[in-house]
This record gives sequence, structure tokens and C-alpha cells, in this order.
Amino acid sequence: MQILQIKALSLNNFRNYIKLELKFNSNLVVFFGRNAQGKTNILESIFLSCTGRSHRTPKDRELIFWDKDEASVKILYSKEEGDSLIEIFLDSKERKKIHINGVPAQRLGELMGHLNSVLFSPEDLKLVKGGPGERRRFIDMEISQIKPRYFYSLQQHNRILKQRNNLLKEIQQNSSLRKTLPIWNEQLAKVSAYIMLQRKFFIDSIYNISKRIHKEISANGEELEVWYKPSISFDTDNLDEIAEILLEVLQKNEENDIKRGITERGCHRDDMLININGIDVKTFGSQGQQRTTVLSLKLSEIELMYKETGEYPILLLDDVMSELDNFRQKMLLSYLDKVQTFITTTELMNLPGIKMQDIELYEINKGNASKYCINAL
Repeated sequence: MQILQIKALSLNNFRNYIKLELKFNSNLVVFFGRNAQGKTNILESIFLSCTGRSHRTPKDRELIFWDKDEASVKILYSKEEGDSLIEIFLDSKERKKIHINGVPAQRLGELMGHLNSVLFSPEDLKLVKGGPGERRRFIDMEISQIKPRYFYSLQQHNRILKQRNNLLKEIQQNSSLRKTLPIWNEQLAKVSAYIMLQRKFFIDSIYNISKRIHKEISANGEELEVWYKPSISFDTDNLDEIAEILLEVLQKNEENDIKRGITERGCHRDDMLININGIDVKTFGSQGQQRTTVLSLKLSEIELMYKETGEYPILLLDDVMSELDNFRQKMLLSYLDKVQTFITTTELMNLPGIKMQDIELYEINKGNASKYCINAL
């Protein structure tokens, strides 16, 4: 099986890198060094090339070296059909530009699906411990990589929701505008129905895969359950029927929405419930159980992407190995023969089951990367 592989990475004025040129010959690349040297910035540049967005900030300006106005990230990667190039150009005064094999992308969604990745970092505990917005972000990012139409639907939904909320506030001052509300109700119900149905399918798939993985990690001691919790109740996979149900809910809630000036029901209020042995892991789970849950969900992402696309994603592990015990490290590393993996760590450590000669190793120090010769260690 052909493994999706990043062959070269070029950074210019990105974060703390004035210029960085790396070529990769291995499916396991490790960046080590002290904190705040730029290890995570490299993984961030890869994630940006996969999704068009940073996982750390919504502000592109923060990705540009502090006294520069422009930056760029270029990634050369290989798939079964051959090599491809993704280039992202950042400008402090303009919107970022994306080129795919030299052709400018007209919309951000055109990037989705070209280079898929799964990122695992300590912050992912928010998946369990954080609010519904964290779990929706996880769901949305993964579905968008698999189905670009979903990404466009999210953008459309956010525009319609913003316009409906603005109208609700305007109605408070001018009640005659209420006659225009049904138009926005119908548009919101239609696009929300598609998003909610795709979330249901995604979470059902994640549940089936993560349940199996979690049993293995917990030595059959724990049963993981993951459910979709939509903001409205529906028991159908029919898109039109879901839209009708949501439309009815929006109409019933009009008075309350106008009073508050916000739309209270819809896919922007969805959540995902996570239990272990029938108990809410967010409230009652131990830290070990919460970490195992996140690991199970992340590994299930890898399998789901392969199932949906026929190709395993790039795996990005940002300073997570020290957070896991030896058994969980082994579980995570058991996937490395399927995917190209980039790992950041503050210190060199033994990776269970991995031979040192299989690793491509770089020391990161103040925005510079020095390749290590494994034989010299």
C-alpha cells in the first residue's frame, strides 16, 4: 500500500522561522528540543497546509514572523497518483492565498481532502473536559477533510445564522421586519439539516471504531460510548424530514429568539456525549480515563479517514508521548507502519517497538533544525 508521505517542507518567515528547508526520507520524523524553540510551529505549518487553518490561532497575522509582512509554507508530498505541491502565502494586509500544484485556489474548501492529517496534542483533552464548542470543532474539522461539501455548508450556515441573528435584533426595534423571518428560517433549516445528518453519520462511525480501540487499550475493562446530541430531536436519516422538524422548531421559538436576539436551536448548539461504562467521562472520569478516551477517538479518526478515502492521513503528535504510559504509547505507535508520523518531544526517549534507525531525527533550537545522525547516538 502506498503511504501518503510529505517529502519536503519549506518555511519562510513563518512563526519563528526566517527560513527552513527540510527534506524527509522516513515515515517517522522526530523533532526534539527545549520548549519554545519552534517544534510545534513545524507541525502547525503542516496542519495549515492540510486544512488552511492553524489549530492554535484564528489570526493568520500571528503566523508571520513578528517584524515581517509576508510568510509562506510549501509542502511537497506524494500519493499513489504522484507528487503534489501545496503552497500557502500569508500577508499581514490581505487574505491568505493557496496554490495547489501551481494553480490558485478560489476558495479555502478547494484545499480540503488533498492532504489529510490527524493532530494529537495535550490540548485535545478539551475534547472531553471542554464545552460543546470544542467537540463541534473536532467533528467539523474531521468531516471537512473527508467531505469538502460539508466545509462549504458550514460556511453557508454561519453566514445565514449571522444574518438571522442580526434580523432578530432589528425586529426588536422594528416589528414590521418580522415578515422577512420565514425566509431565513427556511434557509437555516435546509443547510442545518445537512450538517446535522453528516454529524450523525460521522459520530456513529467514530463510535463503532473507537469502542473497539478503547476495549483494546483498557484490556477489555472499559466500554466507551459516544453519541450525537443534536439540539433538536429527530429519528430519521431523511434530509427533508430533518429540515421540516428544524423549521417547525425555529417557528415555535421565534418569540423567544426575538426577545433574546439570538437563534437558540440549530446545529450550532449540537454536542457529543462520551461515556465510559455508562458514566459521563467529562464529569466523573479519571484523568487516565479521559486521556484514554481522547487516544481512542484520535486513533478512530485515522481508521475512519482510511475507510472513507482509501488513504491513511499524516499523523501529527505534538508533545503527547510523555503524557501516555508505556502501554498507551505502544498502542499509539502500533499505527506507525500505516502512516507517516511527525513527533515533537522535549527529550529523546525510547519509543516502544520502534528501532532508532527507522527515525529521522532533528534537533530544534531557536528556529533552526539540525539533522542528527542516528548512528552517532
